[in-house]
Amino acid sequence: MIPQDRLQSVIDRHEAITEALTHTQDAEDIVRLSRELAGIDEVAVKAKALQEAYAELADAQSLLDDPDTDAEMRALAEEEKAALEASIETLGAELRILLLPRDSADDKGAILEVRAGTGGDEAALFAGDLFRMYERYAALRKWKVEVLSASEGDVGGIKEIVANISGRGVYARLKYESGVHRVQRVPETESGGRVHTSAATVAVLPEAEEVDIEIKAEDIRIDTMRASGAGGQHVNTTDSAVRISHIPTGIIVTSSEKSQHQNRARAMQVLRARLFDMERQKADAERAAARRGQVGSGDRSERIRTYNFPQGRVTDHRINLTLYKLDKILDGEGVDEVVDALIADDQARMLADVGGDESGDVGSGAA
Repeated sequence: MIPQDRLQSVIDRHEAITEALTHTQDAEDIVRLSRELAGIDEVAVKAKALQEAYAELADAQSLLDDPDTDAEMRALAEEEKAALEASIETLGAELRILLLPRDSADDKGAILEVRAGTGGDEAALFAGDLFRMYERYAALRKWKVEVLSASEGDVGGIKEIVANISGRGVYARLKYESGVHRVQRVPETESGGRVHTSAATVAVLPEAEEVDIEIKAEDIRIDTMRASGAGGQHVNTTDSAVRISHIPTGIIVTSSEKSQHQNRARAMQVLRARLFDMERQKADAERAAARRGQVGSGDRSERIRTYNFPQGRVTDHRINLTLYKLDKILDGEGVDEVVDALIADDQARMLADVGGDESGDVGSGAA
């Protein structure tokens, strides 16, 4: 059950933010308050609806308790009571989900990194398939994809690609994709028809803004260099590629687009995201450990999903989900079904964890 004071605190905060927005003219305050308001708006609406339902339930119960209530009115009160109890159960379940601990980065965009793993050329081809899957999925959700750097495989596919994906709730959904993706299929070059197994790694980092992470000028070294590659959709050749080294952590990022200025900005974007992710992992050590047991940590050595082409199936090993919709998933259309199942599992585990921590019925004083 959800404590009444917890719901009231959300309603009060919602009203306070709304009031503050009508008075402030500071741009940063407006952005910050608007984000917070968007994050609790649905909770506040449902909390008010739940409070109203409990008040109406109390009125209906009063009629039923009154010996002077006539038969017709009593029948109406019984009908209303049943409907209100069903509504209260539904609203309560929805609110318990909305009030679960929330990842502060969920509303952010993301830096997506896909790299070929074990399996040689076949791994590079699979990495290319995975990236195209995410591109199609992003298009369906009306997210914007911008490739920051890429390196093609020797016979096609992708050795490594880094892209920025922007839009509403990108990280909230893509964070479940971090980890090792395994493919089982017959390569085109395999004359004997044998199924080969190869892999690609996916890393999803929350996009960091300048206010999230500070990078000191003395902590970085910027080098310009000539970049060359096999060419293709995601690869450019330029004389102004930029490599930024973060001295304290040893992180190195590169960008090889058309202008040195653009490359520096993009490389800093990726560096900021990686440092932000590192800081989040340090600050949220306990939460990260909990998530590792629930939906996977994104550790590069962790196999999270298998794509089996001969059988046309995709299996997510974290929740033992198998779908015979491989083509649909690779087209991006079926990704939501997998992600929704992972989110539901995550929420169920969190509900179980917090179930013993909540006390007091929302309607304890209403009925």
